[in-house]
Amino acid sequence: MHKTQFVDQLKEGDRLDDFFLVKTARLAETRAGKPYLILEVVDKTGEIGGPIWDQVEKLQGVCQVGQFVHLSGQVQSYQNKLQLKIDAARAVDRNEVDLADFVLVCDQDRERLATDLQALVASVKNPYLKKLLQVFFKKEPLWQRFQDAPAAKGIHHAYLGGLLEHSLSVARIAESLAAHYSGVDRSLLLAGALLHDIGKVEELVMEVAVIDYTPQGRLKGHLVMGSEMVAEAAAHIKDFPPELLTQLQHLILSHHGRKEFGSPTVPMTVEAVLLSFVDDLDAKMNLMEQLRKKMKEPGLQWTEYQRSLERYLYLGPFEAREAEAVEHADERRVATTASRQQTLF
Repeated sequence: MHKTQFVDQLKEGDRLDDFFLVKTARLAETRAGKPYLILEVVDKTGEIGGPIWDQVEKLQGVCQVGQFVHLSGQVQSYQNKLQLKIDAARAVDRNEVDLADFVLVCDQDRERLATDLQALVASVKNPYLKKLLQVFFKKEPLWQRFQDAPAAKGIHHAYLGGLLEHSLSVARIAESLAAHYSGVDRSLLLAGALLHDIGKVEELVMEVAVIDYTPQGRLKGHLVMGSEMVAEAAAHIKDFPPELLTQLQHLILSHHGRKEFGSPTVPMTVEAVLLSFVDDLDAKMNLMEQLRKKMKEPGLQWTEYQRSLERYLYLGPFEAREAEAVEHADERRVATTASRQQTLF
């Protein structure tokens, strides 16, 4: 069946009558002890939620996470935020919908991103680190899983191809910083940038547009899992230097920057400090990019309170001239990469 109503087009007062994918469904109670269901649904353009007050027990069975549902109701505004007032919901078989209407995908050319990442791997001078990187970014099926994986459950790069986009972005910034600051081990920093989130391949699972944690992901986390994956790969590379492995694992284990943010240890090397700042920067910039893409009115405006940043943001939507600037920057980058490759050979 053809979907006609998308989240990014909904306005206050609209009647709702279309298909959505259940992202979360949480049972709660009013102060009087009456149960109600807090539902959040998605399509490829965004997410929206709202409470279900009636027939809660019945609809709880219908509105399961990862289930397609047909919703009827109305779009309302609550505390300056759109939400759904849901009157009815019914389960929909996956064969009845077009999955392309629901899959959240990186809006960059993923084949191009993959090629650019492999070019960075080829530029790594340290032979041990290059062999290690090729284990992850050349051999199947891990390489394909990496290209498809999201970078997070929410907040930043939470879509198909997000891990590839984020890792490459972090590596590009890291490369420029390695050239800017003296005494930085470029090979080590690039390896850490490309592998810092490799554990997310095992930590997260994505079913259509719903991202969740695997059991081992919840129990161990991607920093520990990534460090273990790198150690296992290095064990199969002859004479891989133990000190080099320790340095690389430190980058992975410390890249969240602080213990209260989930890092088992804090950054204690030049490369680790740089990586933790770059990772945080890229995540925040992607968050703001996603917010700006949803803005429809021109000019600067205040966003809703962003809990992850503990602040409101004063942003404006992307403009055509900004998109053109990005395109020209990409052209310059391709030309620069080509010239570098010529000197390598």
